[in-house]
Amino acid sequence: MKKPALERPVLLDVQDITRLYGPGKGCEEIDFRLHAGEVLGIVGESGSGKSTLLRVLSGLEAPDAGRVIYRRLSNEPEAARQVNEPEAARQVNEPEAARQVNEPEAARSGQHVVDDDEATSDFDLDLYAIGEARRRALLRLEWGLVHQNPRDGLRMGVSAGANIGERLMAQGQRHYGRLRETGQEWMRQVELDPGRIDDAPRTFSGGMQQRLQIARTLVTRPRLVFMDEPTGGLDVSVQARLLDMLRTLVRQLGLSVVLVTHDLAVARLLAHRLLVMRRGRVVETGLTDQILDDPQHAYTQLLVSSVLTP
Repeated sequence: MKKPALERPVLLDVQDITRLYGPGKGCEEIDFRLHAGEVLGIVGESGSGKSTLLRVLSGLEAPDAGRVIYRRLSNEPEAARQVNEPEAARQVNEPEAARQVNEPEAARSGQHVVDDDEATSDFDLDLYAIGEARRRALLRLEWGLVHQNPRDGLRMGVSAGANIGERLMAQGQRHYGRLRETGQEWMRQVELDPGRIDDAPRTFSGGMQQRLQIARTLVTRPRLVFMDEPTGGLDVSVQARLLDMLRTLVRQLGLSVVLVTHDLAVARLLAHRLLVMRRGRVVETGLTDQILDDPQHAYTQLLVSSVLTP
């Protein structure tokens, strides 16, 4: 995959994040920046704190200390600005929000070259200085979350098409025909039979449910996507096809991704850069190829040599 240019703007600024449940349980003093168009992998054995960190980054669990700054840009779409608008104003602007789904990707992703100084505080969002309702709106309008268990990210009692269309409706789309057409197109994109658009997710296999969850998440072309072990629990053959599909979609859509995985093969295939975690702390960080081909920390060396079992 093409490596992101260093001059791309910072999208997520993580400052000294700590969330502990007990000594060595959770994550502690985590600092990094995620640039637009970058895929950051967070790797480590089970219990290293990577999933705790992902929950904090995605707004699901408040940290004990530290800040998560989401940097928006002055030219971003109306749907993004609605995070800070009252509900009545969002309803008035629904037609505009609907149009954002079809606008050019360059405007949506913010992947143009700017200096950090251009992104003033007016466009910076401190994730835990805003209310819970605003965080939920952020996840609905600008971010996406792919769960390890697809049942956590799908509504099992409604059809596949309804699952995909729900996020579009949250952005203002109401035309049934266009929602259905988009749902079928995204089912094709994730290699599902569009003829099953009216089937409930519970009738799908685990791999198919994961593909449907990915379609549901990416249909609105979010600026930032969090993935928690997206291939976990799947057969090896199913994993390989899913990874190939994910890699293609990430490249085509220019997504910014925070990926949690214990599988270094997944990290090598998808991530530009890695954070290696052990006992809640980052022990090594750098470009993916550098870390996996020439690990410096003793723990990373053990991971790479497959001595540790996830």
